[in-house]
Amino acid sequence: MSEQIPSRVEMNRRRKKPHHLRHFILWLLAIIIVGVACYAGYLYHRTKQAADLTYDPNNKVTSTADFNGKKPFSILLLGTDTGALGRTAKRGNSDTMIIATVNPQQKKFSLMSIPRDTMAEMIGTPNFSVHKINAAYNIGGAKMAMRTSSKLLAVPIKYYVVLNMGGLRKMVNGVGGVDVTPPLTFTFDGYKFTKGQKVHLNGKQALAYARMRYDDPQGDYGRQLRQRQVIMSMIDHAASLKTLTNLEDILDSAENNVRTNLTFNDMVAIVKNYRQCTAHQSSDYLHGNGAMIGDASYQVMKTSELQRCSDKVRRSLGLSTVTLDNNETYQNRKNTSFDWSSSDQNQVYRIYEPDSDKLWDGDRYD
Repeated sequence: MSEQIPSRVEMNRRRKKPHHLRHFILWLLAIIIVGVACYAGYLYHRTKQAADLTYDPNNKVTSTADFNGKKPFSILLLGTDTGALGRTAKRGNSDTMIIATVNPQQKKFSLMSIPRDTMAEMIGTPNFSVHKINAAYNIGGAKMAMRTSSKLLAVPIKYYVVLNMGGLRKMVNGVGGVDVTPPLTFTFDGYKFTKGQKVHLNGKQALAYARMRYDDPQGDYGRQLRQRQVIMSMIDHAASLKTLTNLEDILDSAENNVRTNLTFNDMVAIVKNYRQCTAHQSSDYLHGNGAMIGDASYQVMKTSELQRCSDKVRRSLGLSTVTLDNNETYQNRKNTSFDWSSSDQNQVYRIYEPDSDKLWDGDRYD
């Protein structure tokens, strides 16, 4: 039987089938690309919307080249615990104060904690005033907190981020949790943490881990260490794809619990130009001596310790070191009878008026 010769119409139909398939694939790819672009556009818009709501224009920085990927920079991290930011008239004290520095040449990110009870001159008050450094934020907002911290260690600080610790829970959940190795065994808010055993924490657990203070033999110093652990781990997890699935929770939390003078464009530039700096991290803190000023317990910093930390932060910013000469070094020179080698937490430390032998009577000591 002779082979049936297909008609011209049939041959054209067969030739068109591959074309139809190719067109379908192209249309499918186009739909996927448009969908991805729309989703990326939504993420960009939503992130910018949240960033704009956290922005503090009262402490605006005009420089546009600070985050070009070549210059080191510093940011003051402040932690409060007064309820969602923007929902209360009271700022409260900043129980966490950390100077974060980023150096692209060294490809390094470092944290320097300042104890909340550190004796410091409030920079920006009408008259000479000395308080615990955590009062600076309550008295004069982020501007005074930055100026006071800057003067304490002679380091430039133009940017800040303040986080209400209540918002930490959602942020930790948003990055998929954090990994820490507890330096001691303790139980707090119903959660138990075991010394030396690495553990993955969700938001509630991380908040309890970072908050505990009074059962730590190192007091606030121990809490600072645990807070730095949580922050470092959050940074490690922030680039994970898991973060995208929880982005809405993170942004909702940021809107109510974060304030900063970093613009959205600043944040984009930091992520784009300094991402490699998270690979090498370090942390340190000011070591103080317990003392009584008036009827309140303070941490006073030895001049050599202030100098050590100043040198370390300045080097991390690529700056040459300078000899500290501020109110804190002045007060140390005046307190000639203070025994820096003693472990007595009740030693008396006196505050003197600037350039005077007259004792400062103070507006209040605590």
